[in-house]
Amino acid sequence: MFRRILIANRGEIACRIIETCRRMGVEAVAVYSDADSGARHVAIADAAVHIGGAAPAESYLKGDVIVQAALDSGAEAIHPGYGFLSENPDFVTAVEAAGLAFIGPPAAAIRSMGLKDAAKKLMEEAGVPVVPGYHGDNQDPEHLAGAADAIGYPVLIKAVAGGGGKGMRKVMAPGDFADALESARGEARTAFGNDAVLIEKFVEKPRHIEVQVFGDGTDAVHLFERDCSLQRRHQKVIEEAPAPGMTDEMRAAMGEAAVRAARAIGYRGAGTVEFIVDASDGLRPDRFWFMEMNTRLQVEHPVTEAITGVDLVEWQLRVAAGAPLPARQRDLSITGHAFEARLYAEDVPAGFLPATGRLDHLEFPPGVRADSGVRTGDEISPFYDPMIAKLIVHGPTRAVALQRLSRALAETEVAGSVTNLAFLGALARHAGFAAGDVDTGLIDRDLDMLVAAPAPSPAIRALAALGAAGLDGAPTHWAEGFTQWAPLCRTVLLDEAGTDLAARVTAQGVGRFEVEIGATTVTCERRAPGWWVDGAPARARIRRIGDGVHVFAGHGFSFRAVDPLERAEADAAATDVVEAPMPGMVKVVFVEPGQAVEKGARLAILEAMKMEHTLTAGHDASVAEILVPAGTQVAAGDALIRFAAEEEGT
Repeated sequence: MFRRILIANRGEIACRIIETCRRMGVEAVAVYSDADSGARHVAIADAAVHIGGAAPAESYLKGDVIVQAALDSGAEAIHPGYGFLSENPDFVTAVEAAGLAFIGPPAAAIRSMGLKDAAKKLMEEAGVPVVPGYHGDNQDPEHLAGAADAIGYPVLIKAVAGGGGKGMRKVMAPGDFADALESARGEARTAFGNDAVLIEKFVEKPRHIEVQVFGDGTDAVHLFERDCSLQRRHQKVIEEAPAPGMTDEMRAAMGEAAVRAARAIGYRGAGTVEFIVDASDGLRPDRFWFMEMNTRLQVEHPVTEAITGVDLVEWQLRVAAGAPLPARQRDLSITGHAFEARLYAEDVPAGFLPATGRLDHLEFPPGVRADSGVRTGDEISPFYDPMIAKLIVHGPTRAVALQRLSRALAETEVAGSVTNLAFLGALARHAGFAAGDVDTGLIDRDLDMLVAAPAPSPAIRALAALGAAGLDGAPTHWAEGFTQWAPLCRTVLLDEAGTDLAARVTAQGVGRFEVEIGATTVTCERRAPGWWVDGAPARARIRRIGDGVHVFAGHGFSFRAVDPLERAEADAAATDVVEAPMPGMVKVVFVEPGQAVEKGARLAILEAMKMEHTLTAGHDASVAEILVPAGTQVAAGDALIRFAAEEEGT
């Protein structure tokens, strides 16, 4: 076994690998960028090496610097985690040329699966079923349109070097093909440096079911399946294992196909074979097709670990050190059911835009596995994926595991950045999902219901008022509520999503208060271990952090304690300025000064997190000034385009 390894990654996956290394007695060396000098993975590693600037291209994607860091630190092997260089065959070659072991598959295996079209041809030869489609070299738009006609609409355009939903477009009719092709190619060119695409038949009721495989270069086994159908814009949201509704016959067929795929390329280490499944007639062994193989550990690997009892990172280290497969197929079995939910810093009402900010508070409930690379006080950086944590639960049945997931989400406390926590909670309570009737279109069909923000109840508002009055901590003299002539009162002002909320707090004795908000009066009483509201336990916690007041109940509610004097200084005038909704780079500007635009017209494209976001006009206007040219990196809230005032435009 290795004595010391270097982890060529950051965040939650680096922390997760370090935990296994610590249990095995293996020393772990972290690497970090300028933005990550105080990150959790750096703090818990045995040693850490600075590798460059904040942008990935200046640090985590610099293979030569990482290899040198491994040599300088005395590491014997490099674990790539996932993302960054994990599926870069040239990096594997460089690692091995330096005399180090690569904790992952051979470069040849990565190359075999790196391009979707070539991988599908290889899988056909290995007897693995593939989706009907065009995977050829002719990239002429007319030829591709003809291929789409032959396959039959709807079709899916996919970047051959793609992943994570980038460079992918669904096309319902021939008239939409040309625009979709141009858009997919542009996004693929930006994300992968390769704009080649393939065309596939779009499955009407698709489920995304993947099989975890593990090989030692000679043989391979599978560790059963994961269902990753709960997706939005091809990004996984909640994963589970095993797949609901799976039959023994279907599981055997998919497992055997995945193992054939791994054996065909001499696979070593952990990998995932992804299949698209037509669930329109239930799960049938003749209705699944190979999509792609991820030649690395997957983000959702913890659910497989939960149902099999296997530490996949430990297996990776052992096999990379020269050991054979740790188990045979007959030794592996499924126990219970597991879910994983991905908690992100993102603005759900604004279209799931990635968010940044300081995590003022982060706490997970006991008994829940929470894989995270951040802590209270950490910043969510604009340079990397905005994942905060993965919450993993396990239970004896799917129903029990789902109840545990719902409770874990309800008891997770996070403040300081907008998140998708309430959205995840709504998914966990979704009736169709609870029944196991899942497919990749579930979220889009019920999106309005799932993203609807719950309004805070009078009880929540009353608790927030107590927090704004400074009553979230230990009792104070003010809280004792005694005056000679009358109970002590105080009026506080809260900002609730941009709306002022005035509350009158009256002390009724030690730890007991009446809170009046409008025509509603709520009685709040502090009783160990928490608050009671109108005679019932509130099961809520109040935290005052700066001017933020957070009530942790039902996925959390945030308010702002307002100083009335600041209202006099507020600028009430609205401006005709288009601002950046998130940090990113202005890729294209479509308008110029003096140009008249209609509501909904495209103004610019902002590239963030390797995806393109189109900014459109909110109303008819005339462009007065372009404030930021294409190619400029901007922060959230930066002014990009100014419209002419009404007088200017006439």
